[in-house]
Amino acid sequence: MADHSADDFGGQERSDLSDGTLLRRFQAGEDDAATAIYLRYAKRLQSLARSQTGDELAIRVDPEDVVQSVFRTFFRRAADGHYDIPDGEELWKLFLVIALNKIRGLGQFHRAAKRNVSRTTTLSPIGPTVAEGDSANENALTVLRLTIHDLLDQLPDTQRQMVLLRIEGHDVQSIATGTGRSKRSVERVLQEFRKRLGSHLQRNE
Repeated sequence: MADHSADDFGGQERSDLSDGTLLRRFQAGEDDAATAIYLRYAKRLQSLARSQTGDELAIRVDPEDVVQSVFRTFFRRAADGHYDIPDGEELWKLFLVIALNKIRGLGQFHRAAKRNVSRTTTLSPIGPTVAEGDSANENALTVLRLTIHDLLDQLPDTQRQMVLLRIEGHDVQSIATGTGRSKRSVERVLQEFRKRLGSHLQRNE
C-alpha cells in the first residue's frame, strides 16, 4: 500500500480540492476538511489582521487572536449550514468580511473603553475590572473583547444593539427608548449576556 503524504486527503491533495468541496466535507463531519481550510487561509488572515489594525489598536491586539476568532465564527456558522460556496469560488471574501467586522468591533470596544473608563475603572458596564494601559492585562483584555464579539455574533440584531449600546455607556432607559423595547426587556437581555459571558470565560480559564 502506498504511503500518503501529510497533505493527502482521501486520495487527493488538499491543495487540489476546491473551497466548496472542503466546506461540504466539513459540514458532513470530516475534521480534516476543517484543517485544510485553516491551513489554506490562516496566514492570509493573519497578514490582513496585522495590516488592518491601526498603530494604537495594534499594540493591544494580537493578529493571531483575531484569526482564531474568525475561524471560531466561521466553523460555528458553517456547522449550522449557513454557508454554501459554489465550486470555483473561494471562501476568502467571506473570511475577509468576518475579519474586518471583528477588527472594527475591537476598535469600537477600544474607543468605548477610552470614553467610559479611567486607568483604574472597568472596561465597560459588562466587563471585569481591568486597568486601562496596564500592559500585563492587554492580552486578557484582547481575549475578552474577542470573546464578547464572538458572543455578540450569536445574538439577534436588536439584542446585539442593546449590548453594544450598554458597552458604549448608555443607560438602560435610553437603550429601551432607542430600541423600542421595555426597560425590563433590556435588563433581561443584558443579564443573560453577562451570564453567558461569565460562563464562557470560566470554561476557558
